[in-house]
Amino acid sequence: MLDSFVSFLKSLHFSQEMITFCVSMLPVFELRGAIPLAVLHFKMPLVMAYLLAWAGNLVPILPLIYFLEPIRKFLSRFSLFKKFFDWLYRRTYRRSRRVMQYGAIGLTLFVAIPLPVTGAWTGSVAAIIFDIKPRYAFPAIIGGVTIAGIIVSSLVSFF
Repeated sequence: MLDSFVSFLKSLHFSQEMITFCVSMLPVFELRGAIPLAVLHFKMPLVMAYLLAWAGNLVPILPLIYFLEPIRKFLSRFSLFKKFFDWLYRRTYRRSRRVMQYGAIGLTLFVAIPLPVTGAWTGSVAAIIFDIKPRYAFPAIIGGVTIAGIIVSSLVSFF
C-alpha cells in the first residue's frame, strides 16, 4: 500500500521531501513510516527526515480534533459510515481506556508509543472520545509525536 502511494506521488513529480511530508500525514503510516522511508529508501539525512515527518504528522491534528465529531455525527446517518465510526471509536476506546485515565499526559504517552494504531490520528480520536479539550489535546499530541519521532529516529539510525 505504501509503495503504491509513493509511486503515485512520484508520478505527480513530488520531491522526496514532499513524499515524506505526505506519507507522515497518512493515518496508518504517520511519522513511524515516513522517517524510515526517508532515511532508508530516499537516503535523506535523519534530521531533515525527522523535521519533515514531524511537521506532516501534525497537519491533520487540528482539523481532526475540531471537525471529526461533527463529521461523524453527520455521516453516521448513513449505515456504512455509522458502522465505520462505531468500529473506529470502539477500537480506539479499547486501546486507550487505561492511558486516558491520566488525561493529557496519558494522551501524550499514548501517542508517543511508536506502534501501529497509537499515533496522532488515534490520539485525536481518543481526545474526542475522552472529552479532552483541544487546548490540552493539541499540545499533548505534539509532545507524543515529538517523542515518537525521536524513538523512531533512534531506531532508524542503527540501520
